[in-house]
Amino acid sequence: MGPADIPDIIRLADRVHPDLPESRSVFEERLALYPAGCLVLEASGQIAGYTLAHPIRYPHPPKLDTLIGAIVPDSDAFYIHDVVVAPEWRGGGRADAAIRRLLTLAMDYPKTCLVSVYGTMPFWRRYGFAECGEALPAGTLDGYGADARWMLRVSTN
Repeated sequence: MGPADIPDIIRLADRVHPDLPESRSVFEERLALYPAGCLVLEASGQIAGYTLAHPIRYPHPPKLDTLIGAIVPDSDAFYIHDVVVAPEWRGGGRADAAIRRLLTLAMDYPKTCLVSVYGTMPFWRRYGFAECGEALPAGTLDGYGADARWMLRVSTN
């Protein structure tokens, strides 16, 4: 992902996540702070998907549409903030390579976590994630929707 991709990524995010809006500054900040976790999926010369992921201090994922300021030096978990594939490009394992790349980055941390939305828990289970019963700080999942679930994958390295 590069800065020039952000307008197309925002259009895709707004289309796929109409009820989970995030400002341009969130995308710009994540790209500036942790470019390795910001990927684009291309198909037919266009952006067909993207990822946002970065290290965090567990269990403190950023709230939706919130700037984080910095990657904290004592990060002890890898957070997959978003993996999006445009509806017309879903199927056929298009997101698999990107997710595996993120999980390779995550190997440096004992835990990888994410917030599952839109009933995607079965998808994430295929990558070793399980719903985590551990309480998050109050309000963390506010704005993610009623079906939001905190999921965790413990590193096996």
